[in-house]
Amino acid sequence: MDTVSPLERVLRGLAITVVILFFMFPIVWIFLMSFQTNETILRVPPSVVFEPTLTNYTALITGKLETAAGTLEIAFMRNLWNSLFLSTASVAVGLLLGVPAAYAFGRLKFRGSEDIAFTLLSFRFAPPLLVLLPLTIYFQKIGLADTYVGLIWVYQLIVLPLILWIVRGYFEDIPADIEYAYRIAGHSWFSTFRKIALPLAGPGIAAAGLLAFIFAWNNFIFALVLASADKQPVTVGALAFVTASGIQYGQVAAGIVLSIAPTFALALYAQRYLVEGLSLGAVKG
Repeated sequence: MDTVSPLERVLRGLAITVVILFFMFPIVWIFLMSFQTNETILRVPPSVVFEPTLTNYTALITGKLETAAGTLEIAFMRNLWNSLFLSTASVAVGLLLGVPAAYAFGRLKFRGSEDIAFTLLSFRFAPPLLVLLPLTIYFQKIGLADTYVGLIWVYQLIVLPLILWIVRGYFEDIPADIEYAYRIAGHSWFSTFRKIALPLAGPGIAAAGLLAFIFAWNNFIFALVLASADKQPVTVGALAFVTASGIQYGQVAAGIVLSIAPTFALALYAQRYLVEGLSLGAVKG
C-alpha cells in the first residue's frame, strides 16, 4: 500500500490552491465589481476595500440605467428571460430529435450512416457567418425572421450535433445483449428503447443536455443578426451597457453575475450526472 509523505500532501494542497485561485480569481473580481460604481472600479491603484452598492443590480432589474448623458432604458431582464426560454426550448427540441437519432446511429448500421452522422457534426464546426446570410434571406421569405421559432430552429445547428454525437457514444457502450434479451421476452422496439436504453444512457443524456444548454446560452452571433431587441438573449442585450458616455463597467459586471447564475446553478444541480456521464463516456471497450 502506497503512503503519501506529509511534504507531498502539503505540496499537493498548495498546487490545488494555486489552481483554484487562478481560475476563480476572474469570477471573484467580477463579483466584487458588480457592487462598485464606475469611479471605484476605475481608480488607480485598484483596491478590494470599497463601499458596496446595489445600484448596478437595481438598474438592471428596473431597466433604468443612469449615465452621464441621462437615463437609458434597458431590457436586461427581458433579455435574461429570452436566454432562458431559447436555451431551454432549443435543448428540449434537440433532445427530442437527437436522442432517437443517436440511438439509430449507435445501434443500426445502414448504408451511409457514418457519412450522415459526420455531415451533421460538420454543422457544429462550420463558422456561423457561413450560414447567416442565406439563413437571413430564407427566414425573411418564409416569415421566421425575428421569431422565437426561427431562433430555436437555428440553435439546432449548435445543440443537435452536440447531443447526437455525445449520446451516440453512450448507446454504443450499452451491451446490445441486454436489449436483445428484453426483445425476446416479447417487448416492442419502442418499449425496449424507452425502458432499457434510455434509463441506461440517462447520465450521458443529462450531460449532453447540460453542455448543449451552456452552448446555446452563450451563443451571440445568431441572435444578433436574426432577432430584434425584444427577442435577443442576454449575450446580445449586454451591448446596451456600451453607451455614448462610456462603458458602464459596474452594470456589465452585475449583468455577468446574473447571466451566469442560471447555468452555474444548473451545473451545481446536475454535477453528479455530468461527472458520471462524462466518466462513462470516456471508457470504451
